Amino acid sequence: MRAVMFHAYGPPDVLTQADLPTPVPRGDQVLIRVHATTVTSAECGMRRGEPRWGRVILGPRRPRRGIRVLGLEFAGQVAAVGPAARRYQAGDRVFGFTGFSVGANAEYKCLSERASFTTMPPNVTYAQAAATVDGFTTAWYFLRELARVRPGQRVLVIGGSGSIGTYAVQLAKQAGAVVHAVCSGRNAKLVESLGADRVFDYTVEDFTTGGERYDAVFDTVGRSSFARCRPVLAPRGCYLPTTGLVNNVLALRTAITGGPRVRTGMSVRKHAALAELRELIGQDRLRIVIDRSYPLAEIVEAHRYVDSGHKIGNVVINVVDVPPARP
Repeated sequence: MRAVMFHAYGPPDVLTQADLPTPVPRGDQVLIRVHATTVTSAECGMRRGEPRWGRVILGPRRPRRGIRVLGLEFAGQVAAVGPAARRYQAGDRVFGFTGFSVGANAEYKCLSERASFTTMPPNVTYAQAAATVDGFTTAWYFLRELARVRPGQRVLVIGGSGSIGTYAVQLAKQAGAVVHAVCSGRNAKLVESLGADRVFDYTVEDFTTGGERYDAVFDTVGRSSFARCRPVLAPRGCYLPTTGLVNNVLALRTAITGGPRVRTGMSVRKHAALAELRELIGQDRLRIVIDRSYPLAEIVEAHRYVDSGHKIGNVVINVVDVPPARP
């Protein structure tokens, strides 16, 4: 099968095309023919071996064998099932999250049927389904599980035009919150169309000086800090960072000291979030923002684009070639 691998940390050029054996499903495993995957900022960090402390998991000097094929989110079709698999059958259209095993940058991927994936609703394409998984489920975990956003609360989303932020704005609005967002001015109209009541253009505005107070500040891009956001947090507000080892320490400290808190964590088991995601996209109640699409053979260019920091929403990789649209 075709796959994209990396054997050393570094720039996008460390990614190479490879021909690997097609995996065989065993036990309760399901063999999925991957039709579409994505390139995320998290995967670009893994490719670079960043943050450095993450190499405890990734591999100290080079990526461990089990993560040399990247790819966190996918959409595809069940090709075969193991002898103990009961939930899915060949032909099912599925989408989900590979987790720590990564591996969706390939034509086939084996996962336990208990892993974080589910069937696709019939009204979305493989590209659309793949572009929802990690961004939506991460936003769902932070806003629903950690912050428990309620009607009437005020939420600030930093990075409102990114793959997590575009879903965070929509989820917070659907929860009945007043939603403000931070992004560049060129993306302001997009973020407003997703439900933001106010958008700060970070190139000309400082959201910390506007006199606003928020029940939750969700930093989806790791470009802020608790110290900077604390002045805009309500007395019992929470700062929600998706990255940063120091934030785990701050979460423990602020849980003891009182006042505004840091709440962070990692969304690994995504079954509940995927169930809600499937319902929302099945009912056309969630907007999916796709910036660019590339074939698998051009994944190096996709990584370069994501590294540029100008990505809006999601960057999709079509593993199964998509025929050109007819005029």
